[in-house]
Amino acid sequence: MNALLANDIFRQSIQHYHLTDHVDAPSQNPYSSNDIGFLLYQKNWIDTVQWHLEDIIRSPTIRPDELVAIKRRIDQSNQDRTDTVELIDSWFSDLFQAITPKDGARMNSETPAWLLDRMSILQLKIYHFREQVDRESVSDEHRQKARQKLDVLLEQETDLARCFNELIEDIQTGNRFMKVYRQMKMYNDPTLNPVLYGESGK
Repeated sequence: MNALLANDIFRQSIQHYHLTDHVDAPSQNPYSSNDIGFLLYQKNWIDTVQWHLEDIIRSPTIRPDELVAIKRRIDQSNQDRTDTVELIDSWFSDLFQAITPKDGARMNSETPAWLLDRMSILQLKIYHFREQVDRESVSDEHRQKARQKLDVLLEQETDLARCFNELIEDIQTGNRFMKVYRQMKMYNDPTLNPVLYGESGK
């Protein structure tokens, strides 16, 4: 597993989504369910759908009932995103379980999967800023500003890829180690959110 492979899968997911460009289009994940590529594709598909839901919800003409429905869908998407990140981290944890960290090894606060989360979102930004650079219906100034931001994003792509590869290498050589802390989100849990358990009478 390396950054090049991960980014290729993220870009593949984004390209597949834009074949229909519709938030209700079903995912066509091409990877086997026991392949890490399956989780990476799934992760980016969630991100890509949510990206477009975030666009829709900001429409000035959206009806209140539509807004509420999409907001709840985004809430569920955030939960799905977190769950998928944790599955990816579990995959890495299993991968590295036989490695004994060296004396003095440092713990990395950001796990591989949460770094991949940032890389996935970054690929979406790159895709959509490229769209702005190529827009023919806007001014040269608009395209130039989009180009400047795209250049920064491409630099960040290189930097995050390097950080990911170095983190994986450091864990494999025992120079760093990872711990997986579950997010333990409370607001979707009817036993922990006081609004939810208050309404249910528990």
